[in-house]
Amino acid sequence: MRIITGTARGTKLVTLEGEATRPTIDKVKEALFSMIQFDIEGRNILDLFAGSGQLGLEALSRGAAKATFIDESRQAVDVVIENAKKTHLFDKCRISASGAIPFLKSAAGKESYDIVFLDPPYGSDLLAQALKQLSDGKVLAPGAIIVCECDTDIVSRRSKVKKDDEASVERVLEEVFGGDEETMAKYSLQRTAVYGRARITLLNLADEEE
Repeated sequence: MRIITGTARGTKLVTLEGEATRPTIDKVKEALFSMIQFDIEGRNILDLFAGSGQLGLEALSRGAAKATFIDESRQAVDVVIENAKKTHLFDKCRISASGAIPFLKSAAGKESYDIVFLDPPYGSDLLAQALKQLSDGKVLAPGAIIVCECDTDIVSRRSKVKKDDEASVERVLEEVFGGDEETMAKYSLQRTAVYGRARITLLNLADEEE
């Protein structure tokens, strides 16, 4: 696992041992950052399920101003600190051991983020919980982008049927929002795509649309 481009390009990152943390593979990370490449410069980043910190550090390497890394695992936090130092980006980082939802509740009205990365463990309901907590907008800057990664059982993109299924609102409702229609209604779906087992989805708050 490495930083793809920017000031820390090519730096190999330390990963957390075991199955508690699932790093985003390079192919998926490249696709993710190609979607937001023009929205990173000077931005304030929140990497909420930080793991190794690779998403927030990639954003910093590409010109983001600062990043906050949150993970409930003390081991993961230690890995983020090590990787932040390896990439020479430590001075732009705030790194804390905390659960995602408690952090969002404590930061409401105090912090303001331009890009939020949500990449919780597959098979959990943490993505839907985080989106519900974020939907009040009290930690999101105007025009903030929420980048979600979750798993999907779509196994192929080769047919039109599969591509239509990949982009269906029903799929996004179940896989991203855990079936919570009320929370989904608070967001505007900008883009969703499947890469292997991973679904990448970009969201904005719906009430910010003109």
